[in-house]
Amino acid sequence: GILVVLHGRKGMSVLSQMRTADGEAAWMRATGPVPVDQAAADAYVERQTRFDPDLWVLEFESPDLLPPFEGKIL
Repeated sequence: GILVVLHGRKGMSVLSQMRTADGEAAWMRATGPVPVDQAAADAYVERQTRFDPDLWVLEFESPDLLPPFEGKIL
């Protein structure tokens, strides 16, 4: 799996890779619709790595908390 951590002006957001009902690649705001602090983002990533030790975690600076790549966010 892949997680994307976005560092914004007003906090952070963690995106989790998923598939839509049609099998299309998409992203879910795993930490919720509002920005979270560093501790909450770190705790989420830590919990997920316990389930998937091969998890990839990518971090980006993103002032508006939007990913710097094409992708559908659910």
